[in-house]
Amino acid sequence: QVQLVESGGGLVQAGDSLRLSCAASGRFFSNYAMGWFRQAPGKEREFVVGISRSGGSTYYADSVKGRFTVSRDNAKKMVNLQMNSLKPEDTAVYYCAARERLLYSGTAHDYDYWGQGTQVTVSS
Repeated sequence: QVQLVESGGGLVQAGDSLRLSCAASGRFFSNYAMGWFRQAPGKEREFVVGISRSGGSTYYADSVKGRFTVSRDNAKKMVNLQMNSLKPEDTAVYYCAARERLLYSGTAHDYDYWGQGTQVTVSS
């Protein structure tokens, strides 16, 4: 089992950057593929990026490709999401999620553990 806590959200202007972090507790963090999802008001939760257990494989949603970068440090049990060139449409609550598989999934239902989320608001 793993517990997840996100941090780093905030209010920024369009074009700014933010770095989100997801701290995990529990055993065997390196057994979990991780994903970042986001949910804007009135919209369904959407996939942002996934990273494999080792960190060697990643996959980005088209909407964030080239602007967001995911990384993980298994020794520190951390997953980070560097978000650059933020746009107002990036405004959402961002969640990290874990699944005990080699690879990530783009489907929220495939993840077993979720953090509480962190709010990101991008003003125009």
